[in-house]
Amino acid sequence: MSQQGKKYMNPYLAGVSLGLLLLAIFYIAGHGLGASGAVKQFTVAAVDEVAPAHTADNSFYAPYAGEDYSMWDNWIVFMFMGMVIGGFISGAVSDRLGFKIEKGPRIGNATRLLFALIGGVLFGIGSQLAKGCTSGAALSGMAALSASGFIAMLAIFGVGFIVSIFFKRLWK
Repeated sequence: MSQQGKKYMNPYLAGVSLGLLLLAIFYIAGHGLGASGAVKQFTVAAVDEVAPAHTADNSFYAPYAGEDYSMWDNWIVFMFMGMVIGGFISGAVSDRLGFKIEKGPRIGNATRLLFALIGGVLFGIGSQLAKGCTSGAALSGMAALSASGFIAMLAIFGVGFIVSIFFKRLWK
């Protein structure tokens, strides 16, 4: 079967499943989902390993570093690792595991990867400024009926829609 012909989960079923997963995580762990926090934990641990004096003096890094702090004491690190491992298992079970660059015909692989890197960095910076990413601020915030969660989701999709106007020609 070709890569195009492989079935994906029904998006409505996937949405309901994500909501039920979020509910279970609230019940079991006492808080919602979040992925950007784990990336922050990994980043601070790496910076602390290379330049511990810098992390100690930096107001952003300092609360997440030092001899008394370990990223392994944080639930979000294990949740993030579970997401990566679960995604890998899902791809392997459904025979979709492989390396492929999704792109339109008007863009080369290097440019596509560069844009993905720039987008990822901007999203990471934005998630730290907003104190959460799509899953943490938006999904978990909306699940808790927080106004900030709804605003975050509207901002994420609104900005994504506006930016897509400028880049959609690359996908046609």
